[in-house]
Amino acid sequence: MTRLVVVAHGTRQLLGNAVASIIAKRAGRALGMESKAAYVELCEPLLTDVLADGHPSVVVPLLLSTGYHIKVDLPQAAEGLPVTMGSALGPDPLLASAQVSRLVAAGAAPGGPVVLVAAGSNDPDARADIAAAGLLLEQAWGGPVRVATVSGSGAPPLDQVVRPGDAVSPYLLAPGFFSDLVRSRSSAAGAETVADVIGPHPDVIELVVRRASALLAEVGGGQAQVG
Repeated sequence: MTRLVVVAHGTRQLLGNAVASIIAKRAGRALGMESKAAYVELCEPLLTDVLADGHPSVVVPLLLSTGYHIKVDLPQAAEGLPVTMGSALGPDPLLASAQVSRLVAAGAAPGGPVVLVAAGSNDPDARADIAAAGLLLEQAWGGPVRVATVSGSGAPPLDQVVRPGDAVSPYLLAPGFFSDLVRSRSSAAGAETVADVIGPHPDVIELVVRRASALLAEVGGGQAQVG
């Protein structure tokens, strides 16, 4: 039987890596199939090690934007194996919905100004993804959304975008180095509210289930093929 593998970037923070594990378990339960969490780097098990056993798998990346990992690392890890590989998780309306939920939980004023802060990337496709994520959040939030990055790659750095009174929505799936920077720099810039990372929100689980179901449909729900 084909299994589900979700793959996150990986972080040195245990809580950050736990997000992928939680998502894998909940999505696998919803799909009624075996599921595993894996990581690109910084945490075990690495995706290359998980896939090396040759078990037919559908892989759903827990990466929010297209970039080097999506284009190079993940396809290389799956090369020659019975694996169907999905695309980046974002942008997607379900991620925007989850961000709205986190903003509300943090006490952000409905419809007030929000800054979406992504990690940042030099890849043009990633930049387009981040911009699209900002538009989706603006539609879901019903108020103005500006886009910034931690690194300043792909959008202005958050220090130049966040204004006093803004709410900040980290476009990050798990806590870690980047989320710590978002919180500290946003607070220093005068942000009124900094929402939690997206995390294993029910909308994220639903998105992973949908992506996995689409991949399973490609292989007829049985023996996977290289995708």
